[in-house]
Amino acid sequence: MEPSSRRLPWYVAIVPVVLIVAGAAGDALTPTEYAGDALLSAGVMVTGALFSLRRTIAAGAAMVLIEVVLTIRDGYFGRPVGTRTLINVVLIALVGVGVNRVVAHYGRRLEQARSVAEAAQRAVLPQPPARIGPLTVAAVYHAAEVEAQIGGDAYAVQGTPYGTRLLIADVRGKGMGAVGVVSVLLGTFRVEADRAPDLTALAGALEHALLKEGSHREEAVRTEGFVTALLGEITPGADRVRLLNCGHPAPYLLRGTAVCALDPADPGLPLGMSGLGVPRPEPDTWPFPPGGTLLLITDGVTEARNRSGQFYEPAAGLGGRGPFRRPEQAIDALLHDVEHWTGGPRDDDMAILAITRSAGEPYRGGQEEGPGRPPPR
Repeated sequence: MEPSSRRLPWYVAIVPVVLIVAGAAGDALTPTEYAGDALLSAGVMVTGALFSLRRTIAAGAAMVLIEVVLTIRDGYFGRPVGTRTLINVVLIALVGVGVNRVVAHYGRRLEQARSVAEAAQRAVLPQPPARIGPLTVAAVYHAAEVEAQIGGDAYAVQGTPYGTRLLIADVRGKGMGAVGVVSVLLGTFRVEADRAPDLTALAGALEHALLKEGSHREEAVRTEGFVTALLGEITPGADRVRLLNCGHPAPYLLRGTAVCALDPADPGLPLGMSGLGVPRPEPDTWPFPPGGTLLLITDGVTEARNRSGQFYEPAAGLGGRGPFRRPEQAIDALLHDVEHWTGGPRDDDMAILAITRSAGEPYRGGQEEGPGRPPPR
């Protein structure tokens, strides 16, 4: 990957030109001999670090040419002082080329690492089906670290004999350890979503799988690791949605311009904490009107802060923004609002899952169509 392949602000692109022009002007116009050499050298180094090999060679050649003209003008060409000066600028130009090659080498390695991470993410966290009966589905995942492309948030949607079952979760921690937990969580969900008679049983199966996976880990990870999750089940008629909250941020129902938080009557503990002996609460049931969108998020959304330290509230941010006729529209509006709210990088991963009920035929036993919207790069 060449340094020039990175997207840089327009004002960065002119920095080398400004430095070289300023250096040349300093050499040509000031009474002190070669007063602008430092600026010329800086221009070549900046070009080597940020731009392509061709531009680096051009910047180096420009610096050498400027020095040749100045040594001729000042009568030093062919004399020892002029020769030393030209040798120095040629060496500086070669160093700039060397810097460019080192940056390009590590840039290629970074690109390879990103490609591997992206492939791992798609393998562990594939996109849900774009449509299940009258339900249209979209999902995105944004890593807090742009170069990472992978983290501990997860989502899944699956047609089952009991209706459309869904999951969104946030694994405590980051890195490959969290990715391993995500793999276990989603693998278990895909199998047990078709088997478990209700959401409570499904949560129990996920709990068992996570505890079994954690038994092979260190004591600190085993005692402190947990997963916040929200399990959902949209009835075969698509007119109701049952939700079992396991310590996760509440979802939202978007209808027209209204946004309503579906807060649980009894929030449950996160998955992986059954050792505390607290029974799992009963799922809550909510109406799911035609044209409505069920919006599920992770805490990367609700814990996004503005410059005053205030947390983002989706109900306030999205209220009055509808109607959202497709789930992608709701996700785009939410992403834009969070970005505007924070005004900069986030501190946590962010996953969003949106499901819109269209007016039409009811759900017919898990007919799924195509992958959902791919995650942005």
